[in-house]
Amino acid sequence: MSHWVVMVVPRHVACVMDGNGRWAAQRSLPRTAGHKAAEASVMDVIEAARSSGVTWLSLYAFSTENWRRPSGEIDVLMRLVRRAIRRHAPVLHTRGIRCRFLGMTDPRIPAPLVQDITDLMTLTRDNKRMTLTVAFDHGGRRDIVQAARSLIRSATPADQVTEASFAEHLPYPDTPDVDLVIRTSGEQRISNFMLWQVAYAEWVFPEVLWPDFRAAHFWQCLDTYFRRQRRFGDVRPSITMTGESLR
Repeated sequence: MSHWVVMVVPRHVACVMDGNGRWAAQRSLPRTAGHKAAEASVMDVIEAARSSGVTWLSLYAFSTENWRRPSGEIDVLMRLVRRAIRRHAPVLHTRGIRCRFLGMTDPRIPAPLVQDITDLMTLTRDNKRMTLTVAFDHGGRRDIVQAARSLIRSATPADQVTEASFAEHLPYPDTPDVDLVIRTSGEQRISNFMLWQVAYAEWVFPEVLWPDFRAAHFWQCLDTYFRRQRRFGDVRPSITMTGESLR
């Protein structure tokens, strides 16, 4: 009797886009060249996720710790993000992608970029095909601290605090838990990324640097996810369906 393995597409995939600087260094180019090259990877992965049936995609673009980088590199990065938003906003909207930005609290973010991001979120807010969350000026610990402060201000009694009620105070509380995290360049760190949401995520660490990461690599990561058994601390048999049951 033939058996078919049930492959469930992850609902929420998150990417730590790592390796831009090393990609540039390998080519004797300035680090900013790696950031420029990353734009094509971002758009390729967005389309690969959408066409694969992923309904939530989160991209780690700029962390709270990245403010420690040289000011010249940060300025270039801010300009690149603004250019990318203006260039790709019509396509994202046409393809039914709702865009969100997670973080965005630091006053050092240029006002014109803040306006472009606000306009993009407004333009796409009613789209339902996929939700794209860009973590920009993001820190997972900061989100948890802010949620705790919000919970305290709500005067919720301590014995009534649950994981569910706490999560309601996080930014974008409708965001589902992350199923799969892809961190490129082979580095194996969480880097303060969506700490609450990645609690039970599967992690994949492809060696390819982010500017070289394309749809084919994304699909390989999905294949790795399909081959794993997700137990969430339980002991569960692998799920299969026979060919007869599919008739």
